[in-house]
Amino acid sequence: MRGRTLLIPALAVALAVAGCSTDKTPAPTQASTTGVTGTITVFAAASLTETFDQLGKDFEAANPGSDVVFSYGGSSTLAQQINQGAPADVFAAANTSTMKTVTDAGGADGTPTVFVRNQLVIAVAKGNPKGVQGLADLTKPGVTVALCDPAVPCGSAAKTALAAASVTITPVTLEQDVKAALSKVTLGEVDAALVYRTDAAAEPGVDAVEFPESAKAINDYPIVVLKDAPNKAGAQAFVAYVLSDAGSKVLTDAGFQRPTS
Repeated sequence: MRGRTLLIPALAVALAVAGCSTDKTPAPTQASTTGVTGTITVFAAASLTETFDQLGKDFEAANPGSDVVFSYGGSSTLAQQINQGAPADVFAAANTSTMKTVTDAGGADGTPTVFVRNQLVIAVAKGNPKGVQGLADLTKPGVTVALCDPAVPCGSAAKTALAAASVTITPVTLEQDVKAALSKVTLGEVDAALVYRTDAAAEPGVDAVEFPESAKAINDYPIVVLKDAPNKAGAQAFVAYVLSDAGSKVLTDAGFQRPTS
C-alpha cells in the first residue's frame, strides 16, 4: 500500500551497544521475484519518498502478497524511534552518521550498504525572482531562507556547505526534514531553501540553483535490515531490490548519484 505513514510514539527500550561499519561499495544485482509475503515496514529519509514509493510498488508487483509500508521523515527522528523500539524491518538514512546511531545501539542486522549519494542545491521560486546565483546571495537584504535543522542530514550538509563558502545566513525557519524546508518555497513563505537536488527536481514549482560548495557536503545514503525486523525475509528481499540494477535505475533516474568505490 503506497504512502502510508506510521505514527509511532517514543518507547523507552534500551538496546545493546554494538559497533558496525558501513560498506560504501554496493554491487548492483539483478532483481528477481523472491516469493516473500506480508508487510515490510521501511523507515526512510524524507528525500527518498518518490523513489521508494516507486520501488515499493515495483517490489509488490514482483512479489504478490507483499505489502511495503513506508514511514518517511528526518533520518535522526527515525533513528531515534528505531533505537527506542519502534517496529520496523528496514532503515534507509540520508547520511552515515545517523545510521551509525542505530548500528552503535545494536539495531542493525549486518553491515549497512551505501546505495546512493545526494547533493544540495538552492531551491527558489520559478523564474528565480530574487536572482539568487549562489550562497552569498542568500545574505542579501530581503531574501528569506529556510534550512533543515542541523540535527538532520540535510541541515548538517547545509552547515558544511555554508562553512565551505564562508557564508553565514540567518534562516527564518529550521525544518525537521528536507520536504518541509522545500515546502516553504513552494508555499511562498520563503525565497529560498537549501535542499537535495533530487527533491528540487521532483517539485515542478521550484527552480534549482547549483553552487560549487555543495561538492563539499555530499551525503551518502546507507540502508540496512534491522536486527528486530518482524519480517526479516521481506526486509532482506526489499534491500536486495533497492541494490539491484532495477532499483538503481529508479534512483539514478531521479537524480541520485551512484556511490563511489
